Formats: sequence, C-alpha cells, structure tokens
Amino acid sequence: MLLSGPFEKFVESSPVTVMMRGIVENLFHTERLDRIFEETAVAQYTRTLPFSTVAEVMGEVVFNVNPTVNAALKDRVETLPVSVSGFYQKLNRIEPEVSAVLVRDSAVQLAPVIRKLGLRTPLLSGYNIRILDGNHFAATEHRLLETRYETAAPLPGQALAVLDSDVRLVIDVFPCEDGHAQERSLLDQLLPTVRLKDLWIADRNFCTLGFLFGIAKRKGRFIIRHHANMPLKMIGRRKLIRRSDTGKVYEQKAEITNPGTGRLKTIRCVTVKLDIPTRDDEHEIRILTNLSVTAADAIKIADLYRKRWSVETLFQEMTQNLTCEVKTLAYPRAAVFAFCLAAMAWNGMSVIHAALRNVHGEETVEENLSGYYLALEISQVYHGMMIAIPPAEWELFRSLTTAQLATLLKKLARNVSLKKLQKTTRGPKRPQPKRNYSGNGQHVATAKLLARRNL
Repeated sequence: MLLSGPFEKFVESSPVTVMMRGIVENLFHTERLDRIFEETAVAQYTRTLPFSTVAEVMGEVVFNVNPTVNAALKDRVETLPVSVSGFYQKLNRIEPEVSAVLVRDSAVQLAPVIRKLGLRTPLLSGYNIRILDGNHFAATEHRLLETRYETAAPLPGQALAVLDSDVRLVIDVFPCEDGHAQERSLLDQLLPTVRLKDLWIADRNFCTLGFLFGIAKRKGRFIIRHHANMPLKMIGRRKLIRRSDTGKVYEQKAEITNPGTGRLKTIRCVTVKLDIPTRDDEHEIRILTNLSVTAADAIKIADLYRKRWSVETLFQEMTQNLTCEVKTLAYPRAAVFAFCLAAMAWNGMSVIHAALRNVHGEETVEENLSGYYLALEISQVYHGMMIAIPPAEWELFRSLTTAQLATLLKKLARNVSLKKLQKTTRGPKRPQPKRNYSGNGQHVATAKLLARRNL
C-alpha cells in the first residue's frame, strides 16, 4: 500500500485525519499558496514571512488544532522567521481579494476529485445550482484602540457565499470589510459570475429588480423569494396547484419592470400558503422564478427554495465545527481571511464526504454522518499525527493525479467507522414550561430542586 510505515497506525485508527491532510498536501501545499499570493496580492509582498506560513497557522486555529493564533505561534517560536508582532502585521493586512481567490481556487481544485468520487443526486438536472446567502461575522473583542471607547459591539466584516449544491462546495466568496454594509451592495460584484444554465436560489434580501434582470440578462435562472418592497404586478387569477409538505401551493403570472430600460418581463410567482407560520408570523410566502414550467413545476419550485437552508447549514457548521469567527481578530482583513480559510476547510471536508458516499452509500452518509464529530476527530488527532509523521513524509501526496487521489481516498474511506462519526439523534423539543420566580431572582441551588423530585 502507498501509505505504509509511519502512516499505518493513523490509517487504521483515524483515516479521516489522514484524508484531510492528504487533500491539503495535494492541492494546497506551500508552493501553491505562495504562488496564489504572489499572483493576487497588490500591496503586500513577501520579504521574510511566507504567506503559506500565515495560512498554516490560521488553518490550525480554524480546525481547532490550536485554540488561538498566539498558541499556534508558540509551537513555532524557534522556527518563525519574524517576531509575533511582525506575524500579526502581515495577518491583519491580507487583502480580501487574496482570501476570496483562495476559496475559488479550492473549488476549482476539489471539484474534479469529487466528480471522480461521484456527485450527489442533482437537485434539478440540466442546471448548475447556486445557493446564495450572506454571513455577518460575529462581534470581536474591543482590542483595537478605536473600539475601546465604544459600547457597541465591533463588527469585523461580512461575506456573501455561493454554494454549489451538487458538488457541495463553496465556489465563491465576496468579502466586505464593512460589517454594516447592506448585503445587496455586493451583488454588483456577483453578477459578472452568472453563467448560462446557472440557477440561483436566494432569500428575499436579494430580491431586487437589478439582480433579477441581471441574472436574466446573462441567460441565468433564479428562484428567489419576493421582498415586499420590490414592485411586482400580478397578472390573472391565482391557481391552486396542490398541497406540498409545508402547505397549499398556488401559481400566478407576474410582471416586473427593468429599472434601467423600463421594459416589462413576465415571470412566474409561486405562493405557498403555509400550514405553520414562519418565525415572523408570515402565513404565506411568494417565490419568483424565470424557470419554465417544463423545467420545474410549482411544487418543484417550492421544494428547491427550501434547499436554500443548505447554505445556512454551511454557515452553522463553519461556526460550530470549525472556527470561522475568531473573536480576537479585530482587524477586518484578518477576520475575512479566517472566514475564507474556514470555507476552504469545509470544502476539504466535502471531499471526505464524497469519498464516504462512494464507499458507504449516499443515503447512509447524508443521513448519519455528523459534521461535528468529523471535525472533532480531525482536530484531536491532527497535532499528534504531524509530530509522528513529519511534513516531508506527506510530500508523496503532491505527485498524485486527480484519479490517483480519488482512488486513495476511497481506500482510506473503507477504514472509516461511521458509527464513530454518527449523528446523535434527539426527540422533538419540549415546550418551555412556565418558570417560577425564585426569592432573590438571581440563582437557585440545583441540589434543592433535585431534592423535590422525590417528594
């Protein structure tokens, strides 16, 4: 076997950690990262500290191998070519475009591997599904002098992320250093990426006339929830189609007006009258689309719109299972860099998902594999594995072709015990009971509460 000698124990005990490290070494080795930096960076340059070292340190924080950047630097105190202050200076100035290019490059590199391993069942055949959503980074600590005089939480930035649902990869990121900026302000950057046969799925925050006409102009398709503030003229009578899993589904034609030319465009409006109101107590939602009826009927449109939750699940996994938001990274560019590295890490884990689907079956993996336990095992084993197997030993992964890497990942996937990585199921949530007011209103002894149980 290719992975013998020092690899054997880890191949047997934690194959998913070997898989992740092999993916990183094959596609994101130091030379490649430094080349991307040199080709993309405008103001920054490499003098003493390579960009790949910064990415490696931050990668350990993202994967929870080290709890903080400073802890990761202490592991390199004898080999770091600059001071800790010099490291932070470079980290805090990494240009957002460099961070975004890393995510795009990861998708380009990983997509062929996933295709070799086998794609998921497509949501809609013949279209490239693009699920769009925005993520505002959590507030940081008041570390910067300018923030110490503010009681408000300092927001380090935000980003739009585009998920390709079929390959389960973040294919694009549009970062913004202004945490207060409207997400719609980033759509002008996104529109040039729209291609023929793209199907964009997004929530109502992205429902603007400019965005809808921009997608249509580039021969793309959209499924976007209607925002009440966007002008929409309904045509004809609303027709009941049938019930879906969430309520009654209706369809009606509608007209929108191009704000630039004044031209009218007829689209479809699918309305779902919900059995259970939304969190905002809305009893029905309108979904706009320019897909033809032959491509997708109203029930399919409603079902596809529900798939937008997959990108919100992505953000949740990046926050809970990875460390995409580091409270101590107060500078916006450092926060953007951490988020993009987490997106790259999530893409790498998607390749592991693909290998496991190939070996254990799509339904089994999709229903049972826990992203939390997968990330936990990698974070727990990674540091010790890198001590036992020095970096030079991993260079053998660099020469593997896409087909060879896919074959090796399938072999490693056969050693994975899904029982160790299985989701923990729970019953339905119980309704919150009415709470009693305690005497002091601040605290109560748990032991006294438990003592009442047997009375």
